[in-house]
Amino acid sequence: MHSYKEYVALMELHDYVEKEKILSVINMFIGKIYQRPPLRSSVKRSLRMKEIYSIDVIEIENRHVLFRVKCESGTYVRKLCHDIGLVLGVEAHMRELRRTAVAHLTEDRDLVTLHELSEALYLWNNYKDETLIRKYLLPMEHIVAFLPKILIKDSAVDAIAHGAQLAAPGVAILSNKIGKGDRVAVMTLKGELVAIGRALMNSKEILSIEKGIVVKIERVIIDPNIYPKTWRQNKELIKSN
Repeated sequence: MHSYKEYVALMELHDYVEKEKILSVINMFIGKIYQRPPLRSSVKRSLRMKEIYSIDVIEIENRHVLFRVKCESGTYVRKLCHDIGLVLGVEAHMRELRRTAVAHLTEDRDLVTLHELSEALYLWNNYKDETLIRKYLLPMEHIVAFLPKILIKDSAVDAIAHGAQLAAPGVAILSNKIGKGDRVAVMTLKGELVAIGRALMNSKEILSIEKGIVVKIERVIIDPNIYPKTWRQNKELIKSN
């Protein structure tokens, strides 16, 4: 989803540094930073800009610094630790890392172990008790709760399911805080997730036009042939690829 991430990390400094200096240097890394991915990474090692939204130091003990960081997707925390060490002048490396949140999904509220899931499945299969399985298995729509929404007409759903882009005539209702380039959730009038895409214009512009593509679809979620294929008779509703 390319949403923000939150981690708890343990950084080990290679020499002793005063607490005040550690806190001062860490604060320098809040905001926009340049970062080159480490040697062992899954992306090209080109210099890029990432944003650190916050860094909260939980504990400092000798050369170990435990901190919580909220950052832009694609940020390498181990590289962050390395760079902090360079600025401190003693070098540093990351000892441990734990992801605690992705967007609105948090470790304490949404994390389920395989053992818990197995128990819920056992209760459902053997005692018809759906309490835990319904608690653990959340609907797909829960994932996009943090995204602005565009609700589309029933007649536009199947076209998008077959690979079309969303055009203005297919829009029924939309969030009023959509900006150009924002990632949006495209949903049915019933609240079903249809697709995820990028808005090609802001909310005001989408409401002001009568035709043209308003969202470039990046990922289709809904299966085709669930909604009627009225788009074949009304090509102006949705312009396909």
